[in-house]
Amino acid sequence: MQVLFFVLYRLLFCFPLCSKTACLKSTGFVNRLFLYYVPLIILATNNLWNGVTVNDSWFEIICPICLMLCVRFIEEIIFRGFLFRAIAKGNVKTTIILLSITFGIGHLLNLVNGRGMEFATNLFQVLGAIAFGFLFVILFYLSGSLLPCIIPHSVINILSAFANETGLTVERRIAFILIKFIIIAIYVLILTKTLPEK
Repeated sequence: MQVLFFVLYRLLFCFPLCSKTACLKSTGFVNRLFLYYVPLIILATNNLWNGVTVNDSWFEIICPICLMLCVRFIEEIIFRGFLFRAIAKGNVKTTIILLSITFGIGHLLNLVNGRGMEFATNLFQVLGAIAFGFLFVILFYLSGSLLPCIIPHSVINILSAFANETGLTVERRIAFILIKFIIIAIYVLILTKTLPEK
């Protein structure tokens, strides 16, 4: 856990500051544009923060992965593509909040879809989905592209097939969701201050 905090600190605070100076540009190792996506990569792996496990056969894993890719592609086109453009004509800020909450509430379906998810687990998933929904709308609004939304959304759902739920207590879930909220808040702040709207 301490290693995770150290890596997050370095990525969120040191790299964005260094990218404006010659310290990273002179090495040729890191492109400034790539640094914008580092927090997104960290967030996309959030299902693996408690460890990795493989309980199913490869066939039972590959089929849902293919399905997740298709569904997330369509979900992003609907939520961030069509709905955002249809609603945002009036007020962009209200649209961002409305779509984030709607996206999160849509995950309440996991209570009744036969996955056997407990209410507390589903509540954490809904809160996380609201936060990710907010981030994805901001990314779409600032970049004008759905790719920064589709790719991490698909990765998040694909990696959930390998998530280790053993020993994942309520306290640990709260800690993970707080870490996600902090990363997303800082990331959105960085994006809104440095990227122009498109």
